[in-house]
Amino acid sequence: MNESSDLFEYVYDQLRVLAARHFRDQPTSSTLQPTALVHEVYVRLARHEFAGFNDREHFLAVAATAMRQIVIDRARRRKAAKRGGDYELITLNELVPVPGRAVREVTMDVLEVDELITRLTRLSPRQARVVELRIFAGMTVAEIANTLRVSVATVEKDWRQARAWMRMELDRHRSS
Repeated sequence: MNESSDLFEYVYDQLRVLAARHFRDQPTSSTLQPTALVHEVYVRLARHEFAGFNDREHFLAVAATAMRQIVIDRARRRKAAKRGGDYELITLNELVPVPGRAVREVTMDVLEVDELITRLTRLSPRQARVVELRIFAGMTVAEIANTLRVSVATVEKDWRQARAWMRMELDRHRSS
């Protein structure tokens, strides 16, 4: 085997892991399938030449962003085609658990998630990146810490604060 086929295999396998993480908790009604997402991300990343990534974490972070862009673009096209009647949904575990209350699932439109991340970016770019890597790449706290080159404690704090902010924004938006 040559070096380029080894790289292709590695990249493809990593993208399959990311896609599997993304779709793990998603409703089965999603029209975008993991293999199609992997192929679209692969094509986008191939334009940047795989050798241009600093390390595995850099690759995964860029792939997560590409994955988010593809999912959001697809949701926007579907919304436009259906005039707002057909949304791509993301299912999240409760953003901010409340002691003494059962954990519940929160289903959000993927465009709603994207808007929250975009708004959070203006307030705290690192927290927004943590959310993006957790939701769209399914990365663990340790993987995110390594990618962002911060401590695990910092990522945990950012994740807690971002979830609290997102919960507050969702509650405010949905009650108005």
